[in-house]
Amino acid sequence: MRHFTNVHDLGDLHLALQEALEIKKDRTKYVELGRNKTLLMVFFNSSLRTRLSTQKAAMNLGMNVIVLDVNQGAWKLETERGVIMDGDKSEHLLEAIPVMGCYCDVIGVRSFARFESREDDYSEKIITQFIQYSGRPVFSMEAATGHPLQSFADWITIEEHKTKERPKVVLTWAPHPKALPQAVPNSFAQWMVAVGYDVVITHPEGYELDERFTKGATIEYDQMKAFEGADFIYAKNWSAASPENYGQILSKDMDWTVSSRQMAVTDNAYFMHCLPVRRNMIVTDDVIEGPRSLVIPEAANREISATVVLKKILENL
Repeated sequence: MRHFTNVHDLGDLHLALQEALEIKKDRTKYVELGRNKTLLMVFFNSSLRTRLSTQKAAMNLGMNVIVLDVNQGAWKLETERGVIMDGDKSEHLLEAIPVMGCYCDVIGVRSFARFESREDDYSEKIITQFIQYSGRPVFSMEAATGHPLQSFADWITIEEHKTKERPKVVLTWAPHPKALPQAVPNSFAQWMVAVGYDVVITHPEGYELDERFTKGATIEYDQMKAFEGADFIYAKNWSAASPENYGQILSKDMDWTVSSRQMAVTDNAYFMHCLPVRRNMIVTDDVIEGPRSLVIPEAANREISATVVLKKILENL
């Protein structure tokens, strides 16, 4: 594997899952694989789980790690061609990227959607430029339209807790005070369909995700109906994804907050969320603190998903 931006890059999913479970039993089994290799982690946005889990994964593999916070520890970067750089941006990404590539063997990039242009966000301009110009293997630590490391960890978590071969997994929209990207729900839907689960996506009208990520899933606008008989509930907010309403908040309907009312119609479902979570907007205290909450185990599995991805990249250097 050269680059990792979505589920299709991972190759044989069954083998990837077996690798994940193997690594979880012995996290430093491949510690010599990354010896004298350097990972550069480039953050255009804030991070807690991604930063810690990916750095820990690199350490599991014996790698050196450099962390660059673009907005705090470097020159402000221009990303557009043809711009007269007479503002506050002192360096262009097209020079910065190949320079970064000089100092490392692998690059991880985290760059959220900007909501300035749907076309720009959905073309993944930032991570695509890293792939084109760095000369190094590049993996996504969350991009404008996807968060594959999170979804890989979510899948591992479901596999560890499922009691039937093909569980019903529901992705539900929930209210939030800010406009959030579609990256996590896009990836989650894409991965859950790819691994063959019974996937239902529920949200108010106007919050339809791009079909390239949801094809194969059932769309249900009635949240209570969607929750019926579910084995896993994955709550997440996202702003409108359609070209005409891109990045907008169309609803803050608190009836969509996941509570014991909705969970009561499931098949004793587990609750999942990528974190950080707005309590009592996305989910009530009693649900996220309850015995069926998996938010901490899935966060822990971020280390495992990142270790597998880095292992696959290192094996092909």
